[in-house]
Amino acid sequence: MVTKKTKAKKLVIVESPAKARTIENYLGKDYQVLASMGHIRDLPKSQLGVDTEHNYEPKYINIRGKAPLINSLKKAAKAASAVYVASDPDREGEAIAWHLEHILGLPENGKNRVTFNEITKPAVKEAFKHPRGIEQDLVDAQQARRVLDRLVGYSISPILWKKVKRGLSAGRVQSVALGLILDKEKEISAFIPQEYWRLDADFKAGKHEFSAEFYGTDGKKIKLENQKIVSAILKRINSDEDFQITDLSTKESKRNAPNPFTTSTLQQTANSQLNYHARKTMQIAQGLYEGLSLPKVGHVGLITYMRTDSTRLSETAQTMAKEFILKEYGEEYYHRHNVVKKSDTVQDAHEAVRPTDVKRTPESLKTILTHDQYRLYNLIWSRFVASQMSEQKLENQALMIEQNKVTWRSTGIKVLFEGWTKALKTSSTKNNILPALKIGDHVQMVNNFPEQHYTLPPARYTEASLIKALEEIGVGRPSTYAPTMDTLQRRGYIGFDQKKIVPTDLGDIVQDVVVKSFPEVTDKSFTSKIESELDKVEVGDSKWQTVIDEFYKPFSQEVDAALENIEKVPIYDRIAPELCDTCGGLMVIRRSRRGEFYACSRFPDCHGTKSIVEQIGMKCPKCGIGEVVVKRTKRGRVFYGCSRYPDCDFASWTKPKKPEVKETANAK
Repeated sequence: MVTKKTKAKKLVIVESPAKARTIENYLGKDYQVLASMGHIRDLPKSQLGVDTEHNYEPKYINIRGKAPLINSLKKAAKAASAVYVASDPDREGEAIAWHLEHILGLPENGKNRVTFNEITKPAVKEAFKHPRGIEQDLVDAQQARRVLDRLVGYSISPILWKKVKRGLSAGRVQSVALGLILDKEKEISAFIPQEYWRLDADFKAGKHEFSAEFYGTDGKKIKLENQKIVSAILKRINSDEDFQITDLSTKESKRNAPNPFTTSTLQQTANSQLNYHARKTMQIAQGLYEGLSLPKVGHVGLITYMRTDSTRLSETAQTMAKEFILKEYGEEYYHRHNVVKKSDTVQDAHEAVRPTDVKRTPESLKTILTHDQYRLYNLIWSRFVASQMSEQKLENQALMIEQNKVTWRSTGIKVLFEGWTKALKTSSTKNNILPALKIGDHVQMVNNFPEQHYTLPPARYTEASLIKALEEIGVGRPSTYAPTMDTLQRRGYIGFDQKKIVPTDLGDIVQDVVVKSFPEVTDKSFTSKIESELDKVEVGDSKWQTVIDEFYKPFSQEVDAALENIEKVPIYDRIAPELCDTCGGLMVIRRSRRGEFYACSRFPDCHGTKSIVEQIGMKCPKCGIGEVVVKRTKRGRVFYGCSRYPDCDFASWTKPKKPEVKETANAK
């Protein structure tokens, strides 16, 4: 009896099991799809791994622990009729493909590389019709970044370990980001508050009440710098007289639709609106991109590739949006937007982050997605739809109210047409319509409210505003922002007070050492220039070794000088106000990833520790007995709770405010 020989399958290798399941579902029984679980080769952790004497040749090794996986991939490749590598469509993905081809012994110029911007059946099927070779320029750009960061990190870190303490690190993007945070802190420390006053008032026209803000006197706008000026103004008001409308105006304006998300704007918006850290945003987006199992559909990717700095949309995406908007909202809500490349620093290889199918509305997926997935998908979906909609049209209203040449100004707004805000509700403008009045009409002042204020210092960075600042100066790229934030926090260089980034003493010490000895590493314009040079490598306009060489030769001299000249920086533990409960010894204040805590000074002989209870000086608003104290989650996020927990379960992400008694002068 002759047995029928089984036809060899084609092998496809991707990064993750979730992506593998989705793609295997699309390609069918003739394909086997396996996951490499990310990179399989990298520079060794135990040594520099870069031959600085021979053209910066990287010394790649197989990643420890991946030998069984590599052997299984080799076995599958040997048995396959063809091998394709379908890792992500960016520098990192191209490097993974290059390493896989090397380990599996695939032909150098073979067409084994397949890429797609979205994991949907049509996109994947079409991509496999057009396999290509490895784009060496992309690989070289990744190699350049990896080698450069290794040279910086492995050169500076030992100096920090020797001169400050072990476990510290510095890096190009990391050090610039920390510098921005510390510069902001210096601005805050140097800030001198200035007194100013507000003088608001409530007016009545018939049955309608509306508010206004003091404008000026004798036809001139004036600043309320102190109480003396305010008192003089209030004395000019005759409580027995009406006020008169002396001027009014209406002006139409438009609010243009926002662009669809790039990686950085997605991270910024998710941070400001959903309170997600950049790392969490990227983890959730990765899952949405790789795909979920939907009823009657199977595994499908829900969004396009999430690492991009382009706002471009494909013709297919624009057509899809148009059809949806016309059907759901009407013709007057549609307006095609041709998004162009913003600057030379923008890499335009990928589309903006968008849903793969606009008909999969957030509500239709709500029972399938996790709470976090739903919130992020809703953000991406709404922004994409809004980006292809008409402007919001507004009527801005203003009127001037006067008595005895003392003038108040009242403003209002009327929404004439919702436009794109019909899809993006979080950005909608609320009506605040003033009463229908005309010049010469009389109104009465009901109350006025003089309030003393002081100018506030510059706001600390949030993750969102720091990412925006880095992007504006051209430092870092979409794939670097989340790991940069993560590293700064893990090293203990920053902490968080609510959503605000606060530098630590350790961060200040490390940055001071790096700035003095390696000024170019922390220089914003120099780091931005390096990023531009790396981009040139990606498009074949520069050789990666040349970029490295121009940086490393002067940098290596700085390293030698630093080893010789930097004196050891002493780090003193601050004495805690309490004694150790375990041994009775002195306790000191130390810092962990979750913030500061008390630790016994006799460590390691004594392991006594105690959390620091930080009160804000007010009673619990829920029970009225306990004190409101500052607490931290396991990830170091600050929140506020009752000191009587668990007897009282009061908790708040925002700092409770003490009841304030406003000084008010009532009109007669």
